Amino acid sequence: MISHLPDWINLLFIITCLLTLVFFYLANGKPKILLLLILIWSILISVIAYKGFLSITDTITPRFALILIPTTIAILFGLRKKQIEWVIVGRNLYLSTMLHIIRIPVEIVLFYLFLNNMIPELMTFEGRNFDIIAGITAPVIAILFAKRLISKKVLLVWNFIGLGLVSFILINGILSAELPFQQFAFDQPNKAVNYFPFVLLPATIVPIVIYTHITDIIKLLHELKSS
Repeated sequence: MISHLPDWINLLFIITCLLTLVFFYLANGKPKILLLLILIWSILISVIAYKGFLSITDTITPRFALILIPTTIAILFGLRKKQIEWVIVGRNLYLSTMLHIIRIPVEIVLFYLFLNNMIPELMTFEGRNFDIIAGITAPVIAILFAKRLISKKVLLVWNFIGLGLVSFILINGILSAELPFQQFAFDQPNKAVNYFPFVLLPATIVPIVIYTHITDIIKLLHELKSS
C-alpha cells in the first residue's frame, strides 16, 4: 500500500471496487461462477501488488503486462458468440447503465492521488480525463431509459460516448505509466496502479466498465435490428 495516503482514499476505492462487482453481478443475472472468478483474480493481483512485485518497473519485461494481458484475454473471451448470447438474454440494461455511476468516486480518488504525487494531472478531471461525465450522466440516462423517456438509440449513443471516454483515459494512463513506452508525465508518472488497492482499477474496474459498454452496445444493436 501507499503509506503516505489518507486511509479514507484507500477505503473509498475499495468500496467503489466492491460496488462495481455488485452492479455487474446484478446486471448480468447473478452469475455466481463468474463473480467467483473475478474475485479470485482481484484477490490474486491484489496480493501480488501488496507484496511489491508490480512496483519494480525497471525490468526488461514490464510487470504491468501481468495485468494488461489477462484482462484483454478475458474481455475477448467474453465477446465470443456463446457469451454474447448470454448477455443479450440476461443483461439488465437499467442496472448495467447504473453501474457507471462508480466512475464518480473513481475520479475523486484519482484527483487525490494526483494531489499526493502518485498520478499525473492529465489523469484527473482537471487534465485530460473527462470520464466523470459518464459517471454523472449514468443515473440520469438509466432512469430516463427505464421510464421510456429516451429510446434505445439514445442509450446506444451514450454507450459509444462512454466507451470512448474510458478508452481515452486508459490509453493516457498506460502511456503515462513507468513503462518502456512511456510518452507522458515523466515528472510525475502514473505510479499508483502498481500498488494495492489501486491496482484494481486496471485489473478489475476498467475491464468491467469496458466490457459492459461493449456488450450493452452489442445488445442494443441486436434489439434495434430485431425491432
